[in-house]
Amino acid sequence: MALRQKSGSVVCRRCGLLVGVNDERCFHCGCRNPGLWGYAPIFRRLGQDLGFVPLVTGGCILLYLACLMADPGGIRMGNLFSLFSPSLRSLFLFGASGSVPVFSFGRWWTLLSAGWLHGGLLHILFNLLWVRQLAPATAELYGAGRMVIIYTVSSISGFLASSLAGFLLGPIPILGGASFTIGASAAIFGLLGSLVYSGRRGSSAVGRQALNYALVLFVFGFMMAGIDNWAHAGGFLGGYLTGKWMDPMRPERINHLIAALICVLLSGASIILSVLKGY
Repeated sequence: MALRQKSGSVVCRRCGLLVGVNDERCFHCGCRNPGLWGYAPIFRRLGQDLGFVPLVTGGCILLYLACLMADPGGIRMGNLFSLFSPSLRSLFLFGASGSVPVFSFGRWWTLLSAGWLHGGLLHILFNLLWVRQLAPATAELYGAGRMVIIYTVSSISGFLASSLAGFLLGPIPILGGASFTIGASAAIFGLLGSLVYSGRRGSSAVGRQALNYALVLFVFGFMMAGIDNWAHAGGFLGGYLTGKWMDPMRPERINHLIAALICVLLSGASIILSVLKGY
């Protein structure tokens, strides 16, 4: 607490110019909560997203490598899109979601862990590039804490939608859900959904661009085999509704950062639980 500055001026966490410690918006760059309740000098070192993008990047890469090493003999090469794909056994062990893990094995926590796993080299590459692009943009409008909440809730809602569709509709072409599903794309669509909602609250250009991205990716999902469209749709809806609930026009509060930390801790716990239960 001694590191917190309660009065006077601090350096804005985005533009680096002086602002009041309690200002709701930076007069220079428009950043919300530029002083971060007096903790700006500490948080500013982590960047606009407070280090969440490096965390997701590092966590996903480490888990991808762990899945490969857990069952080297099961690594699938296949075509370009399944190059260096971990075995289904490894993905199940580390927390793959879908109708089989959730409803047949009762692994409900995989709705949270599956977003950190990936099924191939191109899969993880494309998803991490989208996270790198969309997470800071969402943090700029909503704040870093609320961005993490949107990311997490969207991942859960996406895999819940896919698992339910897989359980109720089975392998019906186009309409069916997934028996097993993984990837950060549900959360990515959630970030897009929140940006689309922000367009209704003032950031119209950002909202239009996010909607165009979402439409293109939706169409691409129906053209390619193995794409979990239910997870994308569920993630988008979850992100849109969470963005509406959070309301980008209202200032971020410190309890949002606390909730974001809880989201990250629960994500880590879900992966640990998956491995312990798997063994």
